[in-house]
Amino acid sequence: MARPPLTDAELIERYGPHLNQAPPGGWNAGIEVDRVVDTHCCFCGQQCGIKLKVHDNEVVGFEPWYDFPFNEGKLCPKGVKRYLQGSHPDRVLYPMERDETAPGGFRRVSWDHALDRVVSEIRRIQDEYGPNSFAMLSGVSLTNEKSYLIGKFARLALHTANLDYNGRYCMVSAGAGNKKALGIDRASNPWSDIPLADVVWTAGTNIAETFPITTSYIWKARDRGARLIVQDPRVVPHARTADLFLPVRPGTDSALFGAVLHELIRHDWLDHDFIDAHTNDFDQAAAAVADMTPAWAADVTGVPRARIEQAAEWWGTSATGMLLHARGIEQQSKGVDNVLGAINLGLATGKFGKPGCGVTTITGQGNGQGGREHGHKCDQLPGNRDITNPEHRAHVASVWGCDVDEIPGKGIPALEIIEAIHAGEIKGLLSICFNPLVSSPDSNFTREALDRLEFYSVIDFFVSESGHHADIILPGSLHEEDEGTSTSGEGRIIKINAAVEPPGEARLDWQILVDLADRLGSGHYFPYTDTHQIFEELRLASAGGTADYRGATWERIEAEYGLFWPIPEEGHPGTPRLYEGGRFYHPDGRAKFHAVPYRLPGEVVDDDYPVWLTTGRVVSQYLSGTQTRRIAALVAQYPEPLCEMHPQLAERIGVADGDLVTVTSRRGTITLPAHVVATIRPDTVFIPYHWPGDKAANQLTQRVVDPISKMPEFKVSAVRVERAGGRVATTDVRDFDLQGGAT
Repeated sequence: MARPPLTDAELIERYGPHLNQAPPGGWNAGIEVDRVVDTHCCFCGQQCGIKLKVHDNEVVGFEPWYDFPFNEGKLCPKGVKRYLQGSHPDRVLYPMERDETAPGGFRRVSWDHALDRVVSEIRRIQDEYGPNSFAMLSGVSLTNEKSYLIGKFARLALHTANLDYNGRYCMVSAGAGNKKALGIDRASNPWSDIPLADVVWTAGTNIAETFPITTSYIWKARDRGARLIVQDPRVVPHARTADLFLPVRPGTDSALFGAVLHELIRHDWLDHDFIDAHTNDFDQAAAAVADMTPAWAADVTGVPRARIEQAAEWWGTSATGMLLHARGIEQQSKGVDNVLGAINLGLATGKFGKPGCGVTTITGQGNGQGGREHGHKCDQLPGNRDITNPEHRAHVASVWGCDVDEIPGKGIPALEIIEAIHAGEIKGLLSICFNPLVSSPDSNFTREALDRLEFYSVIDFFVSESGHHADIILPGSLHEEDEGTSTSGEGRIIKINAAVEPPGEARLDWQILVDLADRLGSGHYFPYTDTHQIFEELRLASAGGTADYRGATWERIEAEYGLFWPIPEEGHPGTPRLYEGGRFYHPDGRAKFHAVPYRLPGEVVDDDYPVWLTTGRVVSQYLSGTQTRRIAALVAQYPEPLCEMHPQLAERIGVADGDLVTVTSRRGTITLPAHVVATIRPDTVFIPYHWPGDKAANQLTQRVVDPISKMPEFKVSAVRVERAGGRVATTDVRDFDLQGGAT
């Protein structure tokens, strides 16, 4: 039996008195609205249009923005409640310095004191240990202007190579796979192409909960007769009406894709004209799957052979089709292989560059697309340029007005930064809107690393769990407090409009960075007085790159409800659908097949850890929960993490729904309530990751990474599951099948 929802009194008792709850009648009750501002949601990569209602410099409500074409007024629970965070009493209103004798461990200081302390510590550490001993970590749910500025700030003000962003935990496997196969890192199609597909295949994505508005595009395809294939260890909500469900064992997606390609070749469900005219290396991909029969893949993946064969037939014989993938196949040590395997299926059947045809990633974070294009990755410069490429470096240096040698080389990715901190190689850290203590794998290791820093400063609007380890906290800005652009998961550049000003002494993030740059002696590189100036420079820096924004202007972006890049010159209409005419973005214009041999994940189940663990999101929470865990209505919807498990597993360990279970991996242990459902593989448990401390799912996950993208393997871990204080399963759950009972 499902547990009843917590009452308001229970919520306040459990989570404290600072949950921001609307008064009876809602925030609009008796309030005269000063203005309504057209802007976009601050959360996921869909970047839905929304109208924010403002009264007395406070966002007090919202209206649907029906005219914005992507969501047409529709919003998910997070979008509906997002406005409630702005007046939360946890908002950081002034700079703070660590003081163990002060309430909460911090005392209020002036801006001059805080900034001078940050600058003096940067200089001290770099003078003693070298420039790369100080690192910077950035969130990606920021505007394009901030992402661009952060990349420039790290290189020309901090003079460090060691900059990376939390998209390293989200989008990099998709980006690497897309660039290797197609030459560019962007969604292949606008979402308006989804309803034109005869087959919609989703792989490793819980669309209904994590990208809810995308569901409506799939339903439109279903309404015109499209078949829906869903590939996931869980029967996620949109899978409940699927025509074909592929219950893949965690970490085996590349075997499934390989077997489907094997079947396409065996039955000659191939577009030979497309392969010959527009691709390279098909023979290599074909050789790699020669022995990947559906029977073999059924043993590896747990998906019945007949279902694999059916998926291949539907994909291979349909005139149009779109394959949408997300973190489920990407957050693995084989994430790039999985993406390449999916792209192989599209190339083999000619499903690129045409209406209703594409293989595309669903971007997870707000501005996860634009944020990975403009230079706050360790290996990247603006326009999605390669920081090791001499021509790319020369172009950016000419825009920045610096000598090319002033731009540091390639740094190390986010997880390696944390490991270098733990090892004592990096001594100082500046982070902005990044909460690694919750979002990084092996969180106990991350906690140890943060405690080993000689100096740590954060720019943020709430004190996150990581922020509690900081020496200086600089109060930054919310999404609705600044102006700029963002780029949605479709590749649509959109306009973010400021609705209110930061409260108290909080400042706009970009102003904080410009002030720090000036104090570090690099102010001449940062002469900005507003974010429009930053965008204009971004346009120049991106010109000629694969992510080319040169022809975009704020005026056109706003007037035309967004522009799809690349936009190489002013007046260019934009590029909603990539690869039209079969032209790809490699120098020869051809796409590349890749051989994808199957290999095991970083760890596998065994006698001591016999259950697969996979992690992910729920509809009411977002990323590390720093924002959404402060909104009462969202907390009430999902107040704490649950361990989702199949009734077979629950029976064998002697638990019922709501009983406490202890989940143990080689790295940590977590105890939380069981959620017993029939919509998950019996050999797998699922835990959402939005909570900190002893409720953090990332206590269990492993630090093994994809060798190309450096993405950690969040989706695959081996665990032991026991009743808390109770008995252990006596049957090996590795032998469970999906029809009920042990094999």
